[in-house]
Amino acid sequence: MTTATYAKPMPDRVKDLVADTIGPLQHELLRDGPKAVATLARLRRGAGKQPHQVPDLLGLIDTGPLYDKTPDGRTPGEESLTRAEDAVHVAMTLWAMHQQSRSTGMHRPHRTDAPGGLGAAVRRLMEERDAEDAVRKRFVRIGTASELSILAQRLREIVVLLRDEGVPLDYALLARQLYQWQWPQGPETVRRAWGRSFHAYRDPKGDPTTEADGTSTDAPSNSDTTSKDDS
Repeated sequence: MTTATYAKPMPDRVKDLVADTIGPLQHELLRDGPKAVATLARLRRGAGKQPHQVPDLLGLIDTGPLYDKTPDGRTPGEESLTRAEDAVHVAMTLWAMHQQSRSTGMHRPHRTDAPGGLGAAVRRLMEERDAEDAVRKRFVRIGTASELSILAQRLREIVVLLRDEGVPLDYALLARQLYQWQWPQGPETVRRAWGRSFHAYRDPKGDPTTEADGTSTDAPSNSDTTSKDDS
């Protein structure tokens, strides 16, 4: 008799789903693959909107892994599934906006030996734009969002600035945090993680293991990025 194997906990499933979806899509997009270009355009139209407001996106992302049984053998509940689907939607559509007109990948798994996530990206953005107060105010507004729809809109504002400066973001990690954010005490946990990565960020220039844009010369692939820093 074989023992059934079940999926990872939902936060990790959300993170892996986004990483596994964006990875090949971004690769094809940077090669100007027509299908990838069309998919990006459809996803971009959903940025800042709720899933039910964009019926064109129905079935565009394979969310099948979210429906697998939990590690203890139970079927995921309706509330958990809805929050997971919403987190994937927000992360994927924000990435599509971020990636628009960029010739390098704007989804970039962060190095496991360095702070990553939204806080670090915002800190780097402040340094790139030399507009500390304006960017900081937007970052603070993100932290005060009272519901996911408001959070998505405020993240959209930051993503536009990240795109303008070519600052990448780990969207798989963001998706995981967006799922966590929707649960009781979740906003506090996620805000704390964003704040820690913001304050821990250091300009990578001068580090011989990084390139000029701050990426590691031996950055891990999506499948290797399992750090729970900033989560």
